[in-house]
Amino acid sequence: MTPNSLNRFCRRGCWILSSALLLLCQTIFPAIVEPFETATIEIKGNRIDELIQQKLNEEGIQSANHCSDEVFLRRIFIDVTGTLPPAKASVAFYRMQGENKRGRVINQLLESDSYVDYWTLKWSDLLRIKAEFPINLWPNGVQAYHRWVKEAVASDMPYDQFVRQLLTSSGSNFRVPPVNFYRAIEGQKPETIAAAVALTFMGTRFEFLTEKQRADMAHIFSRVAFKKTDEWKEEIVYLDPAQYSPMEITFPDGKQMEIAAGKDPRDAFADWLIQPENPWFTKSIVNRVWFWLMGRGLIHEPDDIRSDNPCTNPALLAYLEKQFVKSGYEIQSLFRLILNSRTYQQSAIPQSDHPEAEALFAHYIVRRLDAEVLIDALGWFGGSGELYQSPVPEPFTFVPEYKRTITLSDGTITSQFLEKFGRPGRDSGTELERNNEISVDQTMYLLNSSEVQKKIRNSPLMKAAIRNSKGNDRTLIRSLYLILLSRNPTPEEMKSAFSYYASVLPKNTKGKKQQRNLWTKRQQATEDLVWSLINSKEFLHRH
Repeated sequence: MTPNSLNRFCRRGCWILSSALLLLCQTIFPAIVEPFETATIEIKGNRIDELIQQKLNEEGIQSANHCSDEVFLRRIFIDVTGTLPPAKASVAFYRMQGENKRGRVINQLLESDSYVDYWTLKWSDLLRIKAEFPINLWPNGVQAYHRWVKEAVASDMPYDQFVRQLLTSSGSNFRVPPVNFYRAIEGQKPETIAAAVALTFMGTRFEFLTEKQRADMAHIFSRVAFKKTDEWKEEIVYLDPAQYSPMEITFPDGKQMEIAAGKDPRDAFADWLIQPENPWFTKSIVNRVWFWLMGRGLIHEPDDIRSDNPCTNPALLAYLEKQFVKSGYEIQSLFRLILNSRTYQQSAIPQSDHPEAEALFAHYIVRRLDAEVLIDALGWFGGSGELYQSPVPEPFTFVPEYKRTITLSDGTITSQFLEKFGRPGRDSGTELERNNEISVDQTMYLLNSSEVQKKIRNSPLMKAAIRNSKGNDRTLIRSLYLILLSRNPTPEEMKSAFSYYASVLPKNTKGKKQQRNLWTKRQQATEDLVWSLINSKEFLHRH
């Protein structure tokens, strides 16, 4: 390391230390913490907040303050669309007048293309959309399946219809996309199919069902058959004609039914599953959506529903189930209900050190950005996308660099960054496949990666901010904070950053050579500031 690079590294280290001290101060002084909280905004809230508060009162837990507009906007963009808010959107939101401006932004984002892309990604993880081993949908199947899921998300297809099509469809996996649900299961035995159905749509691990329940469910799917065609990698999912005799089936709740000869027992299972009174179906999806938006399930983990894994707020879960059924199983309606609650819009800074504060949702739960969201954010700022690869290209897969990671259809297509930052392999369909825990390896990568440095150095957003500031360092600093953190710097942050610029920039700026030197030094100082912000916890986490 050269002396100059060592000096720059040390200066950058001061920025990291400064951020750590700021977070420490926020912990010590639990009153309103600017700019992360506010006491001036009234959030109407809804029944969710009443049920949460009842539980907190029982435990003697103080709920967090309201989050500020700056925090809310960044949070809602990330949670709903998997993107950072553009600086123009931030400024427009902060200037917006009138009641319920947060609700208006929620509605706008739920109607956006980015919402469709991001939540298609989430469903693709759950449904194991992957071309290669061990799922082996192959590229044609992946494209058909992904397109169908995306259209379902875009149209807000009622969830009961969505599940019914996945469970009961038959035909070519290229021409009838929902049959890929069966193709995307690692194995074709009835027990394996039943286990995937239980995990995906009942939110329960097959091994935690009784032996009889497992056998009964496997029997229901024992007539699902598969056959190849002459078209490359095509496969037909169908009802085995050799087993067209009448059959008696037993559902997991013990209810029995006689299936007439030639009838598909999957239809009967779907009818049983999607009933409002079903003890697994509505509970599972409501709990999963709560997990997606709030950071943990009311029953946690969200795909581990069983009698000895209790719900932290049964009254709230029952209310959400009732409202979801009342809406006609509309996922977006459930999103709106949760996102408009005070519980969702509270600060991530706890007001209580009670051990159950997080489990009872006394504050917003801080989580690291998803791998796909983080690399897209870096690419958006740096003006260049990620280099993707498929370990078994069959056929060869080309992905243009400008394509956003959250829009990738195939879980096989990956990169070193995605692997390092915990993107799920889409092998099991469990939520635990995604690992959003920060690691030393990730930290060192962000601190030292030449790829990250290249994105910073070549960033069109940074260069535009330098040009538009016209030599005003305070204006430049504000622009960078707004772009990367969706807020203005605090007075202390402005003072620290401005002092750093003053220490780096040359005092003599007369003459062309000195002007060129000034531009170079300002570019270097700005790169240092951007590097510090990107490595801050505030940038790397949803909060």
